[in-house]
Amino acid sequence: MQIYIYFLLTFIFLIFSEFSYSQNTDSQKIRKVVIDAGHGGKDPGAVGKTSYEKDICLAIALMLGGYIEANMKDVEVIYTRKTDKFVTLHKRADIANDNDADLFISIHVNSTKGHRAYGTSTYVMGLHKSEENMEVAATENSVILKELNYKQKYSGIDPDSPETYIILNLYQNAYLDQSLLLAEKVQNQFEERAGRKDGGVRQAGLLVLWKTTMPSVLIETGFISNRNEEKFLKSTYGQEIIASAIFRAFRDYKNEIEGRK
Repeated sequence: MQIYIYFLLTFIFLIFSEFSYSQNTDSQKIRKVVIDAGHGGKDPGAVGKTSYEKDICLAIALMLGGYIEANMKDVEVIYTRKTDKFVTLHKRADIANDNDADLFISIHVNSTKGHRAYGTSTYVMGLHKSEENMEVAATENSVILKELNYKQKYSGIDPDSPETYIILNLYQNAYLDQSLLLAEKVQNQFEERAGRKDGGVRQAGLLVLWKTTMPSVLIETGFISNRNEEKFLKSTYGQEIIASAIFRAFRDYKNEIEGRK
């Protein structure tokens, strides 16, 4: 059985690798970007001392979209939500896929049991390489428990099975290089221009990135569990700093993909 799984996964990997090659050899234009404000509605996300993750995510997502709309007339911005409403994880991917988006950016806020952790990280779809990455994936993926009939919608997903995350990883393998390129630019902007602590580019099995058929990243904009960072993230000033950093990264990514200076 294990040999069969190995050959099956190898076959899938070769298919996606070939698809990745054909994608990268075509001329590419970034014309549609989906901005995903994490959580919402009955799902507050991480809870801080005086704020909710869902509200911070929405504010940053709307600002980011506003910057793109104002400065890049050739780019259409599509939001997974523009109000405080609950959107399932698979619906977020469907919005991106149905609109033939060129990029998917999911905005989130991190949290830990302690109060000392701070800084930003950007995730791409991949295998867990550390316990911390696994904890982030488990937290973000737990949203499916709030969905109706989640066992039917996510049939075959076993969080305890290594094979599950290998298959999830292969879905995004075709877009890994571009996802990593954007993630690196986001983190560089956070550190060099926004003055935030660089938590690095990471990989984890995140369901919200699972079925998106385009380069995709999930950005943890800071720790709501850290009092100082929560104060920064819930302020208009802090949200503008974060949104503008992501905008500059997106601008630089678009120019590089399209072969422009």
